[in-house]
Amino acid sequence: MAGNTPGTPSVLRAMNDRAALDLLLAHGPLSRTRIGKLTGLSKPTASQLLARLEAAGLVVATGTAAGRPGPNAQLYAVNAAAAHVAGLDVNAHRIVAAVADVTGETVGEFELRTPGRRADSVVREVTEALDGAVAAAGLTRADVHRVVIGTPGAFDPNTGRLRYASHLPGWHSTTLLDELAAVLPMPVEYENDVNLVAVAEQRSGAARGHDDFVLLWNEEGLGAALVINGRLHRGFTGGAGEVGFLPVPGAPLVRQVTKANAGGFQELAGAQVLARLARELGIEDAPGSGTHHEIAAELVGRAAEAVERGEAGPYAALLDRFATGLATGLASLVAVLDPEIVVLSGELFSRGGEPLRARVAAELAELAASRPRLLAGDVTHRPVLRGALESALATTRDEVFDTSR
Repeated sequence: MAGNTPGTPSVLRAMNDRAALDLLLAHGPLSRTRIGKLTGLSKPTASQLLARLEAAGLVVATGTAAGRPGPNAQLYAVNAAAAHVAGLDVNAHRIVAAVADVTGETVGEFELRTPGRRADSVVREVTEALDGAVAAAGLTRADVHRVVIGTPGAFDPNTGRLRYASHLPGWHSTTLLDELAAVLPMPVEYENDVNLVAVAEQRSGAARGHDDFVLLWNEEGLGAALVINGRLHRGFTGGAGEVGFLPVPGAPLVRQVTKANAGGFQELAGAQVLARLARELGIEDAPGSGTHHEIAAELVGRAAEAVERGEAGPYAALLDRFATGLATGLASLVAVLDPEIVVLSGELFSRGGEPLRARVAAELAELAASRPRLLAGDVTHRPVLRGALESALATTRDEVFDTSR
């Protein structure tokens, strides 16, 4: 039979190689003896493994371990230069790009502001942002193995057209993906921005170790990511998780939602509702200028601080009503998906802190039959970008660390 089959020496060697590389990624530099103990390999086999990986350029010797009797043990680490990946976080105002080495360390970052974006400027802006991050890392485009781009909405797999994100100008051409593929020399993948936040939380945040969870994102828009049996659920057109369009009690029924770029849940618990709630509650010192998102973040932050001080005035009432709206939409998701946990992410949840999380949890306990735990997101610095890098790294490591070929 042609090729490798399970149990052959080459396949077993490749499995041991990958196990050792994963241990080095998780624990940092290790000695041959420590790798042998963690993998169950004999000292001679561990030595052969390290020599093989060193020859392949996948590990490097990096100093010695001191402080023990006898000769200092040589330490080995993953060769950070074995591969590089890039991630891009795109919204209506800017593109942030970053490059990471194969260990996951960010080695270059660049932000490009995109005011007045036009349909014919997207390819130029993407390449400019990518090149800025690549240059900051001291690399060239050819050094990047893979790029993952995070955007609002999702690209329809049947048409290649971006859906559910009419607020992202210039990204709706059916030829855009082909145009980007023509100018970028590496594989490029596209993913919904909230899905990438879930990837970041699953790899290194609040959802680590959990295979079934919902991530609710509330920042400039309201969205969700659905992880079932450890995998993102994207739906037939990629629109799974576009919960801003969800009809919910307490909000007017919105029709033609894709044209309005809004829906019941967005109208009930999105950023734009906070200014209206402040007016209804007679809050006189509400911010008078800024975007919906900026005003909402400030109001939620003030409300959380008021609650923590023990105040029971209009700011506390604002947080109560906002939490009720959030729990109303979450109850529908919980009824269908029955997740183990719900991760609350995005600036509005971050600014609301524990006072907001606790109120949403209390409301949800009354509205939903099951009782998932509500957790605050841990990845707060550029979570979309972190998720894009993690997604690119997962595929690239599978390719680069495969020593069976």
